[in-house]
Amino acid sequence: MRHDAPRAIRSSRSCSTPPRKTRHRPSPNRLQPDSSQRPIRGNAFLDPNCMTESSLLAPHDLPARWRHKRVFTLVDTRFVDGAVFLSAWQSWRGDDARCDRLYVVAIAPPEALDDAPSDDTSPLAAELARAWPMRVPGLHRLEFDDGRVVLTLAIGDRDTMLSKLWLRADAFCVDMTGAARTDDPRKLCKALARLAGDDATVCLHASATAHVELRRALEAAGFASASAADAQDALTARFAPRWRVRRHEPPLPCDVGAREAIVIGAGLAGCAVSSRLAALGWRIALIDRHALPARDASGNPAGVFHPIVWRDDSVAARLTRAGFLYALHRWQLLEEAGYALDRSDAGLLQIADTAEDADALAAAIAHFAWPPDYVQPMTRADASRIAGLDVARGGWFFPRGGAISPAAICAAQLADASRHIVTRMSTEVARIEHDGRIWRAFGANGEEIASAPIIVLASAHDAARLAGMYGEPTRIVRGQLSVLEAGALDALHAPVIGEGYAVPLGAQSTLIGATYDIDDPDAGIREAGHVENIQRIAGMLPGLALTAADVRLGRVAFRCVTSDRMPMIGQLADEHAARRDARRLSGTWPLDLPRMPGLYGAFAFGSRGLVWATLAAELIVSQIEGEPWPIERDLAEAVDPGRFLLRMLRHGEVAAT
Repeated sequence: MRHDAPRAIRSSRSCSTPPRKTRHRPSPNRLQPDSSQRPIRGNAFLDPNCMTESSLLAPHDLPARWRHKRVFTLVDTRFVDGAVFLSAWQSWRGDDARCDRLYVVAIAPPEALDDAPSDDTSPLAAELARAWPMRVPGLHRLEFDDGRVVLTLAIGDRDTMLSKLWLRADAFCVDMTGAARTDDPRKLCKALARLAGDDATVCLHASATAHVELRRALEAAGFASASAADAQDALTARFAPRWRVRRHEPPLPCDVGAREAIVIGAGLAGCAVSSRLAALGWRIALIDRHALPARDASGNPAGVFHPIVWRDDSVAARLTRAGFLYALHRWQLLEEAGYALDRSDAGLLQIADTAEDADALAAAIAHFAWPPDYVQPMTRADASRIAGLDVARGGWFFPRGGAISPAAICAAQLADASRHIVTRMSTEVARIEHDGRIWRAFGANGEEIASAPIIVLASAHDAARLAGMYGEPTRIVRGQLSVLEAGALDALHAPVIGEGYAVPLGAQSTLIGATYDIDDPDAGIREAGHVENIQRIAGMLPGLALTAADVRLGRVAFRCVTSDRMPMIGQLADEHAARRDARRLSGTWPLDLPRMPGLYGAFAFGSRGLVWATLAAELIVSQIEGEPWPIERDLAEAVDPGRFLLRMLRHGEVAAT
């Protein structure tokens, strides 16, 4: 579904918020994109009278070190007005021999997001200001220059965020001028060594009195000092360990001869993965058993999207927040390119299960200081006004949430990347095989369907079968939804969720649902399912006199879930190798698990495919390309397809073979 003349997607916005007005305030920045030596001020630890692009980049031998490289990654531990990022971006733009993709990962406290940088100092600063993200913790990925320049803002405590990042850095800009006397430099330097690539450089700013201790900490972590012993300004060093200083190597790209991949499953997950790989020049064979994409759960008339807010900011809440914000970013790019996604714009209202829950969540929203453009607590009166109907209780309102067509998203993603994607519809994959170098997909009669060094399983419950995963980690859930006759809920202004959901469909009336029938393979429509859906809505919207006679039609779709209700995203474990080495792996960590080369999964999204699919695609592509991960490592471990095997190994439930 698209307009007559869609444009190619250009990534120049953040994955958090749309453009908004920024607060203008005096700034010494005077960035000139066409000059390589104009001063760019803003980082408080440098002298604003002598800080230039050259002084920021010269300690890292830039731009020389990134020339003719595929990717260059720079980590900035103190993001202030974007000086390091803007300097690197400006230099990258002016270098004809630049790397293909520039990543800057910058750590900043939450208050750094209170005000966007002044947008009147340079064109690049203005672009950064327009892309400024929502004030919430976590990782915010901002993309510029068609996605070739990526700024990841890691919002939180410096040491905490360094421990959660997973990337291979080529350069570090480190500020310790405000460090407390109790800060242990050894901890910082070990964290840098954990992320350092070969010959990674460090430029560390600290008081002169701390130089001796910092130099020792750097050398103990494997960095060779490049500063004079009596240096009074920044310390510089290069990662050149003489012994092993870390347990795990930071991520590297997959070693493949051809940039070709197979994706099995053309729903939300498969289309998102195909789209992101195609954007980086990969050739994709997209295979699905249906005649058209988005035929299973992705074929529902509409789906709701929203983050989740709990009393604690749990792993599930953080992951869903990251997925929600990144999905908004990707959808906005599709819409700007001319594709129609049938996205609602009135927000989304969630009704609390009890009045006590409404009060508790209101307190949690205040405690975490969630911004009003993210979530707002609602009294019953406020919620009724937004819904346009009387609601049973208060709850909370997501201004950026809503409803959207999953099928329209899939169609837009495939159309936008059509030059790089070959679809094989009405084709069922019976098995997959790996010969040590290439993956092959075979049909039921033994015929080869496609081959490539990378394969991504995005076929819901069937993915676990194809991968031969141990212990049947996924289950199917039958979901029946109902479409009401026109007039039944015409007064509803915005999507409402709670015990169920109600989504206005315009002239098509209202979608309600859905049942949750575990391990039920029945594809038939049941009147009892319609009655159950009506009862769910009645619990949120009292006073409605609905019966099964108000239902115009129904639809059944099957979702895939895991026992912990978290998705399966990332590289699959080599379970045969793990079982052979079960005793040694009994106390292992996720990075210790043997992995299947070139085999990845994106499935078991349950009812959150809209929120998780685009983030899943970005994580998988980052793993394949060896680029900085878009989420914290503990979140990636929570969705790791090998986590159930890991738990069994730790509990001694896997016998060595």
